[in-house]
Amino acid sequence: MPTQVDNYFYPPSSEEQYLYDRLLYYVQTETPEQILERFRKLFIDAKDYDEPDIRRALDNLISSKQADETFKLVLNRVCHILINRWQMQSRTQWAIPALVSAIDEPLSMTSTLPRSTRRIRQLMAQFKQTEQYLTMQRLARVIQSARSEQDKPKVAHLIERYPYLYEHCLLSEDSSYEHQQTVRQIKSRIQQRFECDLSQFVTYQVRLARSERNSSNPSAFKRPIQPVANPTLLSDGELGMALKQFVGQVHGRYTYRDLAQNFLVQSQKIQSYREFKEALYDYLICSIDPKHRQLQFNERLYNYLENTLTRYDSQKPNEFLILRTSSKLLNFLVVESPQRLEHYIFVDMITNMGATPTVGMLLKIALLCRQVKPHLEKRFSILFNHYEFSAEDGVPWLVKTMENVHIALSIHFGSADLSVLNQIQVKRF
Repeated sequence: MPTQVDNYFYPPSSEEQYLYDRLLYYVQTETPEQILERFRKLFIDAKDYDEPDIRRALDNLISSKQADETFKLVLNRVCHILINRWQMQSRTQWAIPALVSAIDEPLSMTSTLPRSTRRIRQLMAQFKQTEQYLTMQRLARVIQSARSEQDKPKVAHLIERYPYLYEHCLLSEDSSYEHQQTVRQIKSRIQQRFECDLSQFVTYQVRLARSERNSSNPSAFKRPIQPVANPTLLSDGELGMALKQFVGQVHGRYTYRDLAQNFLVQSQKIQSYREFKEALYDYLICSIDPKHRQLQFNERLYNYLENTLTRYDSQKPNEFLILRTSSKLLNFLVVESPQRLEHYIFVDMITNMGATPTVGMLLKIALLCRQVKPHLEKRFSILFNHYEFSAEDGVPWLVKTMENVHIALSIHFGSADLSVLNQIQVKRF
């Protein structure tokens, strides 16, 4: 596997390849405990490793002039050789957080240590400052979702709950193909589990509602109903409101999907991009409760659209313009980039409208142009990264919004079937 430095790939040196080959052999033939011990002796203790050829290869790597650049990439590759193997079976997945914990241990740099040991520890310290290591830590949190009760819960520990963030938070630009596949497999598994849990919870609530409706009929057969836990961090009432919003009718008899389809059909008749933006404004605010239609927000949104891509105002709108406009709207409504983190409009929307209607507006944009869904997910990964070391209870608005996004995307872009909700009015929702 070629290694990437400064966006260029180069073939691995003989020392690198030898290291990869040996660890690949061991991870296929030894237990995680044995592999972790090997890793510790080689990279943490950096001494007393009993295979001279491996130690010699590592010494050559750390003594090269490019070691400051290449070592972190080599170590990243080594770690993912182990991670990719361990994640395949649930009984070995525990070793992934254990590996990250081993790397995270503080390292002594006393002058009494051998020179090669100090050099490896210096390079290990540099590795812990990289984006690659940060993504590895996030992956470990996904695998080890349980956390110590004495630790104050951080936003970072919630990463396991939101698979729509994985490809943005758990992968870096130089992630190997194998690591990309690993993350996508984990994402698929956790997303399917959530959709199944959500469907079972909704079915449970509907059964309860039917049971309550029939409670006045003494002849009705009453079968015990097995309780199902709420799979979100929302209260049952908040989850019910989100489900009714994202599954049910939000404007007259129209659902979000109906509104998006109607708008796309009508927009084909529009002759200029300027007219399209005016229609888009009406589409976005039509389902907002009138009491939440703040004059200031409406004006901001209208002015932003009016001044968006004005050089195309006289052109007929097309897929390219819809995609560009949708992307720019998400930048404006949520957050633009890690370098431009202002998101006061987003917080203002949540404060005044609530998390569910705010996500509803973002969903309306995503339903217009499905290619923009990754862009929406990226906006939330930026916010997640910004707040990941904050206490959960310090940003409840973010947690509620991310839960709503997960529900909305699961319903409209996943395979969650919640049509049973339309069969009966669930009072508790």
